[in-house]
Amino acid sequence: MSENIRLHKDAIEMLKETSRTFFIPITYLSEGLKEAVGSAYLCMRAIDEIEDHPELENKAKATLLRSVSSLLREGVSKEELAKLFAPYQNILPEVTLRLADWIEYCPKKVVDQVLDATAIMGEGMADWALKDWEIKSEQDLDDYTYYVAGLVGVMLSDIWKWHSGIETDKDLAIGFGRGLQSVNILRNRSEDLERGGVDFFPEGWEVADMFAYARRNLKLGEEYTKAIKSGPILDFCKIPLALAKATLQALEEGKEKMTRQDVNSVVNRVVE
Repeated sequence: MSENIRLHKDAIEMLKETSRTFFIPITYLSEGLKEAVGSAYLCMRAIDEIEDHPELENKAKATLLRSVSSLLREGVSKEELAKLFAPYQNILPEVTLRLADWIEYCPKKVVDQVLDATAIMGEGMADWALKDWEIKSEQDLDDYTYYVAGLVGVMLSDIWKWHSGIETDKDLAIGFGRGLQSVNILRNRSEDLERGGVDFFPEGWEVADMFAYARRNLKLGEEYTKAIKSGPILDFCKIPLALAKATLQALEEGKEKMTRQDVNSVVNRVVE
C-alpha cells in the first residue's frame, strides 16, 4: 500500500472515530473537496483535544496551543511537531499526535488557508483556557464560539471558493458555526459541569436562553446555504444543520442524544 493511499485510509478512519457531525457529510464530497475538508476538520480536532484534555493544566494547555499555532504560521515541519508533542506522547490522543499527517493530507493549493484558520483557533483557545472558560456575557459567548466554531465556517467558505468559485457570506458562516457549537454546549452541558464545573452559559442564562441563541444562529446558517445552489457542497452544509435542529428537538423531548437510526433518517431526508 502506497503512503498516499495509507494516509487517505487513516484520515477517513480518524474522521469516523472523531466526528459525529461531519463524517457523514464529508463522505458525500467529491475528490479534492473531501481531502480539504477532512484535513481541516482533523487539524482543528487535533488542537480541540488539547483544549479539552482532562489531565493538562490550563496554563500548559495555553502554552502548547500557542506553540502549535506558532509552528503553523511559521511553516510547520513533521520533526518540529514531533519534538513539541514528545513530552505528551502518553497523554495526547492519536488525532493530535498525528497533526503533521493531517496537514500532509490537505491539498497543497488550500493548505495555507487551513493552517491559518487552525492557528487563529489555537490562539483563541489558549486565551480562553487562561480565562478558565469563564463566560460572563453573550459577548463572551460570541467570542468563544467564534474561535472554536465560527472559524470553521470561515475556513469552509475559503474552501468552497477555492474549489468551486462559490462566494458565501462570512458573517453568516460564523453564525453557522456558532449555531452548531451552541447545540453541542446544550448536549454536553452535564458532562462539562462535571468536568471541573465548566459552564459555557453566560451569567443568568437558563437553558431556554441557550436554545434561543442556538436557533438564532442556526437561522443564519440556513441563510448561509442560500448562496450554494446545489450539489455535494450544499448537502454538506444542510446535513449538520438538519442534525443540529433534530438534536434540539430531541433535547426538548428529554432525550440525551439522537439514536443512530434518527441520524440516518435525518441524513436521508436531506440527500434524497
